[in-house]
Amino acid sequence: MTTRNPLYTNPKPCKHLSDYKLKHGLNGYKCLQKCLKSTPNGRTSVEKLNTKIPNCSSCNGYQGRLYFCMICSSISCSDHSSMHTQSKNGHDIAVDIERAELYCCVCCDQVYDPDFDKAVMSKHIIDMPSTENGVESIGERLCKRKRLDLGTDLVDSKKSRQLVLMKDPRAKSCYPFGLRGLNNLGNTCFMNSVLQALVHAPPLRSYFLSNQHNPDTCRSRSADRLCLSCDVSGIFSAIFSGNRTPFSPVQFLYSWWQHSANLACYEQQDAHEFFIAILDGIHEKEAKRMNQQRENGDCQCIAHRVFSGQLRSDVTCMTCGFTSTTYDPCVDISLNLDSSNHSLTEVVNKPGKPNTSSSSSTLLGCLDLFTKPEKLGSDQKLYCQNCDEMRDSSKQLSIRRLPLVLCLHIKRFEHSLVRKMSRKINSYLRFPFSLDMTPYLSSSIVRNRFGNRIFAFESDESDVSTEFEIFAVVTHSGTLESGHYVTYLRLMDQWYKCDDAWITEVDEGIVRASQCYMVFYVQKRFYHKANENLSCLPISPQREPFHSIAGFC
Repeated sequence: MTTRNPLYTNPKPCKHLSDYKLKHGLNGYKCLQKCLKSTPNGRTSVEKLNTKIPNCSSCNGYQGRLYFCMICSSISCSDHSSMHTQSKNGHDIAVDIERAELYCCVCCDQVYDPDFDKAVMSKHIIDMPSTENGVESIGERLCKRKRLDLGTDLVDSKKSRQLVLMKDPRAKSCYPFGLRGLNNLGNTCFMNSVLQALVHAPPLRSYFLSNQHNPDTCRSRSADRLCLSCDVSGIFSAIFSGNRTPFSPVQFLYSWWQHSANLACYEQQDAHEFFIAILDGIHEKEAKRMNQQRENGDCQCIAHRVFSGQLRSDVTCMTCGFTSTTYDPCVDISLNLDSSNHSLTEVVNKPGKPNTSSSSSTLLGCLDLFTKPEKLGSDQKLYCQNCDEMRDSSKQLSIRRLPLVLCLHIKRFEHSLVRKMSRKINSYLRFPFSLDMTPYLSSSIVRNRFGNRIFAFESDESDVSTEFEIFAVVTHSGTLESGHYVTYLRLMDQWYKCDDAWITEVDEGIVRASQCYMVFYVQKRFYHKANENLSCLPISPQREPFHSIAGFC
């Protein structure tokens, strides 16, 4: 059992939540339990209200987010929640009716309180009756897990493995093992969406579930009191514990704040920036831990072994044709959308309606644009070694080496220094589920440039896999200032929507119509191998030995 980090504390709640608890204690939480309804797959909502269809007391609206005041029990929509707290002094804390999550009407933000989390979880356990035929319910497994944490009950490894294969008749038996919602801790949908994608990246999952980063050993060896890799390992253990109820990644959030002090707040962050930051954090810790950090110049930490590729940049002098080549590592590829046909007014004023006209982009078109030769401006003249002076040049990018997991970042946020404003591009993007990256490799790009006359290429490798399968899509809806991140996961050829704590099964049409922001592909051979192994993974709280998937680690 992992030793609890002595430096770990829950994030401080907002001032208004502190004032509410100081005045009312936990009485409001206990009373609210009577109005909570939980489903076997972990969803909890507020019901048993005076009206069958809850509606806003100010505008009678019943669509969108509705909030239940913890003081007077009135219901307000997102547009009138702040108006309610302004007219009623002290009525600052409410509960999202649909999600059963705390909301501060003054901060206009979700807030996290472990006491409220315990109240919701307790209600969920109570609502889970025992099942027949000796099959344990989710509630029973939760109770057993609590005893397990205290060291008062142990489950043998054989029974532990059988739990994974059992199908709870009340729960979504069709859901693959490892699907678990993540509670929003206050504008942390950006974090939850990326974590869901990382947790289900087959090579990364194989590494952490096979205990190749051991938190006990790591903490005993390291002088650091906090380790981001250890807390990432904790996320994997929680997701693949067999527990279907939503998990609160509080300790991970706290650990990430320690590594990124400038982002330690409850404000909404960019999912792509968080993705880069977490890979940097894992790399920093893993590189220090490994005795042999580099092999043939390449970092061997798990973050780079899974996500790192290499880009080739060819800069050609437009006078003499001399070409200079450089190589740069990358953990993702950022692609521009072709938004030339969309005006700034259209993009800003219609945040919720993606443009699905004939001018919409395709992912293959974005990759073509990425690898297309670009003429550098007159203010970007580069030194030509052959001409021995500054010359006009052209630049072309290509992919020299593909990673195991390919992350494609779609540039939907633009910042104009001239207009002094930012905008979000809501253009619709069509993306394939199966992707062949052969046309974008350096070998293909160079051959197209010089024709078949070229007889050899330095990076040609017969065993390079260029076929990829999609397994996760991170989407962003809303505006630049106020939006929401959701992840769609493809497991065993079925799509699931991960919306913070909520997990729902969706068809592929919903995924294709979404505003993708980050698209994750894995090499095809690993995708099929991962699906075969997904149904027989052992439960992780006991930290039993996991068998690595061949070729991943």
